[in-house]
Amino acid sequence: MESFFTPLLTHPVTLVVAKVVLTFVFWTAGLFGVFNFKVIVQEMIDANLPSPRLFAIATMATQLTGSALVITNFAGLGWIGAFGLTVFLLLTIPIGHPFWKFEEPKRTGEFHIALEHITVVGGLMLAGILSTLPLP
Repeated sequence: MESFFTPLLTHPVTLVVAKVVLTFVFWTAGLFGVFNFKVIVQEMIDANLPSPRLFAIATMATQLTGSALVITNFAGLGWIGAFGLTVFLLLTIPIGHPFWKFEEPKRTGEFHIALEHITVVGGLMLAGILSTLPLP
C-alpha cells in the first residue's frame, strides 16, 4: 500500500496544493481585507489596538506575504513566511481570542479557536521545515 501513496505524497504538485490549503485561511483573509478594508480596521478597533489602520495594513501584509512565501518558497524564504504567520497567529490568541477573560459559553468558543490556532502553528512549523529541505 505504501508504494501506491509514495509517488502521490512526494509529487511536487502535492506539496504546492498542501501549502495552498495550509495557508488558505491567511491569503483569503488578506484578500478579503484588500476589498473590505473598513471591516478589518473595525476589527482592530474592536480589539482596542492603537493605530487601527496601521495594524489592518500590517495584518493584511503579513497574511498575504507570509502565504506567498510559504506557497512559493521564493529564494528559499518559505521558512520566513511560516515564521511570520506563526507569530501573527500566536499573537491573535491574547489580542483577539483571550478566552480566559470571558464567561461561558463564549469562553469555550474562544478556547477552541485558540486550540485551532495552535494546531495551524504545527502545520506552519512543518511547512517551514520542508522549505529548508531539498525536494526529491
